[in-house]
Amino acid sequence: MSNVNTIITIGRQYGSGGREIGQKLAADLGIKLYDKEMLDRAAKESGICQELFETHDEKPTNSFLYSLVMDTYSLGYSSGTYNDMPLNHKVFLAQFDAIKKIADEGPCILVGRCADYALESYDNVMSVFIHADLDARVRRITRLYDLTDAKAKDTILKTDKKRASYYNYYTNKKWGDVDSYDFSLSSSELGIDGTVAALKALIELRENVTDRKL
Repeated sequence: MSNVNTIITIGRQYGSGGREIGQKLAADLGIKLYDKEMLDRAAKESGICQELFETHDEKPTNSFLYSLVMDTYSLGYSSGTYNDMPLNHKVFLAQFDAIKKIADEGPCILVGRCADYALESYDNVMSVFIHADLDARVRRITRLYDLTDAKAKDTILKTDKKRASYYNYYTNKKWGDVDSYDFSLSSSELGIDGTVAALKALIELRENVTDRKL
């Protein structure tokens, strides 16, 4: 599958192994994976300080003033309104543009950051959501970060809440909802390697179907 033509976007529950799955899939397919690298690219191309991208990374704003101002804008914007936008929105739009530029360069894997929404007009995009049982995620996070079960569970729930709020706010879809993605897979059922294998099979099937339509 070295000649893969598909761009894969991965949404993921915290602790589901979504990033590791993406890394292994990228290695097997011989394509690049973008995670935090999307922030680097957006910062470089927009001229906005990189620390601001880190600060706002997949986190909803807690500012009442920001929410108040945001209500006056839509995602469609003119250069005039852009200058008056809250910084949070400028950061999102810069990231949105960077995702499209990355996708225009060829097949790749994009983790999180509403990439599926940014690329919804692209025909060669396969959007995936990786989830797992809470117990499995707790075990993974306690092992990776040496946390107690209680602390791991608290971190998982808070991180998922932030990701959901961010996604739901900036897109017209619902985070984690089966209707928001092409495929939803459980890494606790399939395992990390099994999920990678399933995704490779789905990509191949999808590309075969696409070829027949041409």
